[in-house]
Amino acid sequence: MKLINPATGETIREVANDTNSTINEKFKDAKATQPAWAAKKLEDRVQIIQKFHDLLKTNIEPLAKDLSREVGKPLAEARNEINGACYRIRFFLENSAKWLLEQKLNHEGTTEEFLSHDPLGVIANISAWNYPFLVGVNVFIPALIAGNAVLYKPSEYATITGLNIEKLLHEAGVPKSVFSAVVGAREAGEALLLLDFDGYFFTGSYQTGKHIAERVAHKLVPVGLELGGKDPLYVTDEITDLQKVAAGVVEGCFYNNGQSCCAVERVYVHTRNYDAFLKYFIEETKKLTHGDPSEEKFSQGAITRPVHVDFLVDQVKDAVSKGAVIATGGNKGNSKGAFFEPTVLTNVNHTMRVMKEETFGPVVGIQKVKDDAEAIKLMQDCEYGLTASVYSHNIARAKSILSAVDAGTSYINCCDRVSPYLPWSGRKNSGLGLTLSFMGILAFTKPRGWHIRAP
Repeated sequence: MKLINPATGETIREVANDTNSTINEKFKDAKATQPAWAAKKLEDRVQIIQKFHDLLKTNIEPLAKDLSREVGKPLAEARNEINGACYRIRFFLENSAKWLLEQKLNHEGTTEEFLSHDPLGVIANISAWNYPFLVGVNVFIPALIAGNAVLYKPSEYATITGLNIEKLLHEAGVPKSVFSAVVGAREAGEALLLLDFDGYFFTGSYQTGKHIAERVAHKLVPVGLELGGKDPLYVTDEITDLQKVAAGVVEGCFYNNGQSCCAVERVYVHTRNYDAFLKYFIEETKKLTHGDPSEEKFSQGAITRPVHVDFLVDQVKDAVSKGAVIATGGNKGNSKGAFFEPTVLTNVNHTMRVMKEETFGPVVGIQKVKDDAEAIKLMQDCEYGLTASVYSHNIARAKSILSAVDAGTSYINCCDRVSPYLPWSGRKNSGLGLTLSFMGILAFTKPRGWHIRAP
């Protein structure tokens, strides 16, 4: 498999794909060694993951360069991702013992009642390319700490990063058979679905997530799906510092080239603030520059999957054909790499694909609304339910609006952020299950209830 730099179109390196035979061998080895890993003391597993955390920090520059080259994100964003992954790992290091150790819940007469947590066993983690460190550690770190073995398939667009993760985990002390990377594209993922894993955890598109859920449903094992979004944001009439708000929303729309499941993809602005907000928003967007992600001067890198550039072109064309106006951007880059300008569309409506269909790129539509009721109706007019945002000086008003929107995460006066302390979950087509928080620790375990009566 050739690994391509999306900013230049050049081949970075070639790697050998795993075959059905090598994948089966890795699975058998994981099955054989997982019990010994689970039998280790929890503090020993935590100590090994602490070493992995430290290795990430020590090797941040070469890791960031590899990440930038293969997914096209600017070096600064690549460093931010690795630092963010370390922050999440620290959360798991500091909180796993509290939730995984046996708890006494009740004492009734001569009977004591305890709760303990067993690992699921051997899990498949089919991961994503947009934030390979961040979405990866959401799954394989709590899974390993809980005593599971993991077969980890990085996206074919983030293979080098996946292999770097595998190398550092082994260097930290995770046995090779307890964490194995599976290299390949769709065929490798399909091979994983044929094996009898004790859980499947996927990050990616709705279409692929639905396919995975259908393929493994008969196995009756846990399935976690972190899928896409069409995340709405509403600026109310009472917001006064519109320039500051516009700058924050621009970052929420275009960070990582909009290639985030929680990136803001549609903006609704109360008619009273629409013109002023739009002016500032366009000004801030025009400050963004796209180019070679290895050069620190550029804020925007390449589109990771070159084929997706044509998808963005088609979405913009569809909107324009139905009356949308390109306020800025709308064009491919001029280089041989996969670039697309940060694009703002106005005069949009919900007949346009760009307002209903996941974009996953640097394109956003901004629509005027007359009141909160219209904003809620439009925010709800979508098959996804990942995040939703409201900017308002009245917290109670913002909570009321967001409570009417079916989304797993609600933001008030902020957007496009993830905290390890809160569960990350999607509703509707945005997924099943959750990661992060104490709930994301327990997601990789099977609860066991103990009734112990004195003899």
